[in-house]
Amino acid sequence: MDILRKESHNIAQPKTIYFTECRLPGCFLLEFPNFRDHRGLFVKSFKRSAFEERGLECNFTESFYTESGENVLRGMHFQVPPADHAKLVYCMSGSIWDVALDLRIGSPTFGEHEAYDLSAEHNNAAYLPRGIAHGFFVRSAPAVVVYHVTSEHTPEHDKGIRWDSFGAKWPQSAPVISRRDESLVPFAQFESPFRFDPDMVSSRGLK
Repeated sequence: MDILRKESHNIAQPKTIYFTECRLPGCFLLEFPNFRDHRGLFVKSFKRSAFEERGLECNFTESFYTESGENVLRGMHFQVPPADHAKLVYCMSGSIWDVALDLRIGSPTFGEHEAYDLSAEHNNAAYLPRGIAHGFFVRSAPAVVVYHVTSEHTPEHDKGIRWDSFGAKWPQSAPVISRRDESLVPFAQFESPFRFDPDMVSSRGLK
């Protein structure tokens, strides 16, 4: 399912980050407050109190970005415990078809995925808790994708699921992909170390 909050550009932009809870527990689609005038654009992409009041983990310890060309697919990536992390993802330019896959045993949506249309034009983002694999396909290039994560990268904990092994209907059947991503383990062969904890999922329906 693609999630995108469609509104007229004539409607006043939100003054704070707007959170929409997704189908996968603990995942959120965000809209950033923004202001455009003759000088250009101002966007607020993080406000700690907005995350904390929803019980969302937001102690981001590392940030990075990727720049990807047309038809590039990156994914599906995550880190396993004890280096697992929550993740905030958004576009600085271009647009992507962003995919989240639930790896948490005991989750009501274990093994299911969800897709979000993220773009610089819409100033939106996806928030993904621990135990969610992440990947994306470039719809509009160049796509500059920014990541904020709550643990630093450690190669020995960096894992992935093969992009075409869990039923996602990607926009392109033969994307541009790395050798590493092509060689990732299929979902059916992955022994998940993640467990779903309902107490770690924030309260629902908050704005």
